[in-house]
Amino acid sequence: MKTTRPQGPAPAPPATAARTMSSAELFGASREVRIVHRGEQYTLRLTRLGKLILTK
Repeated sequence: MKTTRPQGPAPAPPATAARTMSSAELFGASREVRIVHRGEQYTLRLTRLGKLILTK
């Protein structure tokens, strides 16, 4: 009689490559982009010094 051992969790699916885009492509002529994530709204801002700030 053959017995089966419990197996661990199923392996995770292979990771997909992250999308890459330039900030110029993302912002266009604007200095602010709104992002909705899980029903929450976030704002990504481009500062005068060229830094990015993400706020909720």
